[in-house]
Amino acid sequence: MSDARYPFTAVVGMADLRLGLLLNAVSPAVGGVLVRGEKGTAKSTMVRALAGLLPSIGTVADCRFACDPAAPDPQCPDGAHGGAGSLERPAHLVELPVGVSEDRIVGSLDLEQALAEGVKAYEPGLLARAHRGVLYIDEVNLLQDHLVDLLLDAAAMGRSYVEREGVSVRHAARFLLVGTMNPEEGELRPQLLDRFGLTVEIAATRDPQERAEVVRRRLAYDADPAGFAARFAEDERALAMRITAARELLPKVELTDTALRQITAVCAAFEVDGLRADIVMARTAVALAAWAGRTEVLEEDVRKAAQLALPHRRRRNPFDAPGLDEEQLDRTLEEHAGAEEDGPDDTEPDTDPDGGGPQDEGPDGGPDGPGGGPQDEGPDGGPDGSAASDPAPDPAGAPEQAPPPPRPAPGAGREAAPVAGADPYRTRLFKVPGTGRGARGRRSAAETDGGHTVRARRPQGRLARLHLTATLQAAAPHQAARGRSGRALVLAKDDLREQVRRGRESNLVLFVVDASGSMAARQRMGAVKGAVMSLLMDAYQRRDKIGMITFRGTGAELALPPTSSVEVGAARLEQLPTGGRTPLAAGLLRAHEVLRVERMRDPDRRPLLVVVTDGRATGGRDALAQAERAAGLLAGQGVASVVLDCESGHVRLGLARTLAARLGGPAVTLDELRAEGVAALVRDHRSVSTQRKAA
Repeated sequence: MSDARYPFTAVVGMADLRLGLLLNAVSPAVGGVLVRGEKGTAKSTMVRALAGLLPSIGTVADCRFACDPAAPDPQCPDGAHGGAGSLERPAHLVELPVGVSEDRIVGSLDLEQALAEGVKAYEPGLLARAHRGVLYIDEVNLLQDHLVDLLLDAAAMGRSYVEREGVSVRHAARFLLVGTMNPEEGELRPQLLDRFGLTVEIAATRDPQERAEVVRRRLAYDADPAGFAARFAEDERALAMRITAARELLPKVELTDTALRQITAVCAAFEVDGLRADIVMARTAVALAAWAGRTEVLEEDVRKAAQLALPHRRRRNPFDAPGLDEEQLDRTLEEHAGAEEDGPDDTEPDTDPDGGGPQDEGPDGGPDGPGGGPQDEGPDGGPDGSAASDPAPDPAGAPEQAPPPPRPAPGAGREAAPVAGADPYRTRLFKVPGTGRGARGRRSAAETDGGHTVRARRPQGRLARLHLTATLQAAAPHQAARGRSGRALVLAKDDLREQVRRGRESNLVLFVVDASGSMAARQRMGAVKGAVMSLLMDAYQRRDKIGMITFRGTGAELALPPTSSVEVGAARLEQLPTGGRTPLAAGLLRAHEVLRVERMRDPDRRPLLVVVTDGRATGGRDALAQAERAAGLLAGQGVASVVLDCESGHVRLGLARTLAARLGGPAVTLDELRAEGVAALVRDHRSVSTQRKAA
């Protein structure tokens, strides 16, 4: 069967994604593109197809770092390449798997050569292979944060720095960076979002005719890949020639003072942090002009550059979807479209002809001027915030839309309408006691692939991270007995030692929220939702998975299965209705079942149970006893728990604290949840841990 790729020009629709990829092909300095969208929308297909459109590259023969024969890298680890031959090959498409290690990305010491020949040798990683090609990260939001940081640093600097295990190497690493993600599976941190040059929101078309054409083309490709590719071969050649022509035109494009003034005014009006957005917008506008075959940047280029470069940089709350206020953008562009000979200080049409700098007149396009700031207007450009000029319907924000509210629990009875939560705040840090082995995060102590090395040990299973110094120390006393001669080291399997690194892990934070009538007072439920929202934000920042169980009436419901998408959890919480009885035991038993299933799916991810209740239990004379037995079941499984005590009023029964004692964890009131007084909470955790060990 042919290995012909699906043609780039055969993809139906996706105008913004197509443009974002092509602009980066024209000018990799734009900084890459992040593609956000629901599953099954041809994200990966388009990225893989793009590599076939890039011009072939000339490389120095036998150079592992793809040096250009016309201008070889003077710091290339393979040498100066004096008199070396050259060859021409297609640009590489390097795909980064989700489970990739740091060693595989940046390269590492060639241990086989080091131990056998006694010399230091560097084995290149994927960054070296991607140089002058495409680096594609599928599901970038599932990649560990420190690896994303490393990749984005290399993409920004155009060079990879390796300082590890006695190896010090620097090599060129300039590539077209493309990341794809499904927001339903979790978000990237805002700091990482900002490092991507452009972002594009996509969703499957809702037009039946377009969907039919997508299916028709895919079936034709599956039946005859080579024949299908041949149908679009002429279009592919034309597009590849246009990319080459735009690259050649790029250095000749002029960024006028007027266009630059519009770019900086737009970034100031939308209150983006730092100056990276201004630089990216400028590079994108220049690339747009070159793509259009022009040598001057126009206002339409600035507008489109803003639609691609700003939506993901305007986020101020982790639960807000990216977006751009199109009306505000139009106003700001119009206000700063004056003639460029007026000078950068003359931003108003009636400026004093004798001058007067910005301190005299004051800019009018900033967040407090007529252009308005994002907090004055609010994003009304739709969840995708882009492609206003695209006539095709674009429901690109579908993954970010709030999900439907949970179905009422059986027997819920009369329920109160959902109430808005109070403003979130910084909470105390809740940790799982002990040391885990879960995925890297920012919550509980764990042995991780990153972090700092704390000791060495004999390998437990397959050797993952060699501790070179400890291995040499273990082998050194036996060299004479093993008949060592020359520089080669004689090793035995028992000499090998691996690193033990200490860092932090992410956890599964499972919320069990009381939505019964006893919690239904509007002022009280608003405070409770604000507290849970604050804990959700904390889970987002610490890279946790979250789940949510609600109980009321006669049963409990899994309102949100464990997921990395904290945004969905926030939406479910906002829509949470209240009313009915308080089946506390049902909520705890449902939590036990959910944690049992998750333990089988991901045994290394430790759970933290957060029970939000006033401790009341109704539904029969033994309802409270049933709840205590359910709590004992969870405690017997070693589940770390915290009870958020929501009881209020002058007379308090202390039921939530009794429940916390049964669960083996602390009880924290709403007032005590705030970040002040962390030391007291740590003492509570230590006390509980000591009591468990004594028992």
